[in-house]
Amino acid sequence: MSGPSTHAVRRFQSGTSEAPWVRYTLITVALLFVLLFLVLPLAAVFTEALRKGFGAYLAALKEPDAWSAIELTLIAAVIAVPLNLVFGVAAAWAIAKYEFRGKSFLTTLVDLPFSVSPVVVGLMYVLVFGAQGWFGPWLLAHDIKVIFAVPGIVLATVFVTFPFIARELIPLMQAQGNDEEQAAIVLGATGWQTFWYVTLPNIKWGLIYGVILCNARAMGEFGAVSVVSGHIRGQTNTLPLHVEILYNEYQSVAAFAVASLLAILALVTLTIKSVAEWRQDADMKAAAALPPERPPHPAALR
Repeated sequence: MSGPSTHAVRRFQSGTSEAPWVRYTLITVALLFVLLFLVLPLAAVFTEALRKGFGAYLAALKEPDAWSAIELTLIAAVIAVPLNLVFGVAAAWAIAKYEFRGKSFLTTLVDLPFSVSPVVVGLMYVLVFGAQGWFGPWLLAHDIKVIFAVPGIVLATVFVTFPFIARELIPLMQAQGNDEEQAAIVLGATGWQTFWYVTLPNIKWGLIYGVILCNARAMGEFGAVSVVSGHIRGQTNTLPLHVEILYNEYQSVAAFAVASLLAILALVTLTIKSVAEWRQDADMKAAAALPPERPPHPAALR
C-alpha cells in the first residue's frame, strides 16, 4: 500500500484541508479589514493632530484644561486599577479554587458590566447618589459630593472596569488546578505563602495582561463618566470628555492632539499585551517540558 501523497502531507502540516487560494483570500480580507478600520483611522489621528505643526500640537497639550483632564484621568485610573486588582484576584481565586453555593451567581455578577451599557451605569449612580437620589439628601446635608465630582467618576470607572482582571485570571487558574496549592498547604505553608510563592508565579503574566486592559479601559472610559461628571471644564472632564468638548467647539487640531494620547496608550497596551502573551506561552511551554516539581518547603519560604 502506498503512503500518503506529498500534497496530502503538506495540507496536514498546514493545519487545514482548504485550497491555498482560500487561505490567501482569508488572510487578504483580514489584512484589508485591519488596514481600513484600524490602521488608517489611527494614522489619521496623528496626521490631524500634527496638521499645524509640532508647536500647535504641544500647545494643545499644555493648555490648562488639558492638563486638568490628564490629571483627573490618571487619578481615576490610579484608584480604580488597584481596587479591581484586589477584587479580581480574590474573585478569581474563589471561583477557580473553591466550590460553594452561589458560585454561578458570583460569576454572573463579574460579567455584569459587560452586559450593561456604560450610560446606564452612569444613570444608576445618579439615581443612587444624585441630589434627588436615594442618598442625595443625606450627602447634601453632610456636604459630600459624589455626582458631578471626582468620587462619582471613580465609582463609575471602577464599575465598568472590574471584570477585566477577574475574567483574565479565572480560566487561567481553572486550567492550572489547585494541586500545587494543596501540596504546599500539606507541607505546612500558610495561605499567604501559598499565594505568594506558588499561585502568583503561575498567574503573573495573566495578571499583568488583565491590569493593562483594566488600565486602558479606565483611562478611555466615556459613557459612564460622561453621565456622572457634569462636564465641568477644568474640573470633572477626563481625557475622552475633553476631546469631545474640543471637537464640538471645532478645535479639531487640539481635539486630535489630546486624542493622540489615548491612541498612544492603545499602542502601548497592545505592545505590553503581546509581550505578556508571548512570555506566558513561553513559560507554559517551558513548564510542560520539565518534570513536575514539589512545592517549596515552608522553611524555604521564610
